[in-house]
Amino acid sequence: MSVIYYTRERSGLIKSIGLGLIHIYHGQGVGKTTRAVGLAIRAAGVGLKVNFIQFMKSGNSSEILIFANIPNIRYQCPGRHPFIISRGPEKVHYEHALEAYRYAFEAVDEGTQLLICDEILNTLIFNLLKEEQVEELIGKCKGKIELVMTGANAPPSLIEMADYVTEYKQIKHPYYAGAKARKGIEY
Repeated sequence: MSVIYYTRERSGLIKSIGLGLIHIYHGQGVGKTTRAVGLAIRAAGVGLKVNFIQFMKSGNSSEILIFANIPNIRYQCPGRHPFIISRGPEKVHYEHALEAYRYAFEAVDEGTQLLICDEILNTLIFNLLKEEQVEELIGKCKGKIELVMTGANAPPSLIEMADYVTEYKQIKHPYYAGAKARKGIEY
């Protein structure tokens, strides 16, 4: 049996391209935020200016504790974000999304080199932000600032605009067997 390491062959000349590529980590599986956290730490390790912005979260995930100790990572979250239940989003959800979106544009204007918008793709699912708004952010970053976006689903138009797209697929998770989320593992 042969082992496949790469899904396709490399084409063209190998060249240095610098910053300014667009990353999408999406899907129903776990690991999207963890991948973004790892990239933030890697980038900070070589001195890049990193802005890590969380959409649709309340700012109590364990990764923010380590970010506080890394000088060139700026973490931002608009604050408490209640779960959106079956009746749909409320005013607080729209305000949270718009504030996080504003943080992203401020980071661009302030010269960030790596902008991570954790869960921004989920704002599209609930119509908290419009696809055109995310496309505008991509346009501001493309070719200049490395942009990472995470969430459960990525629309085809954003996938087309991205340079990296990784889809996460959940096979099994203890949540569905009744397990409560554990601090430091799930959040």
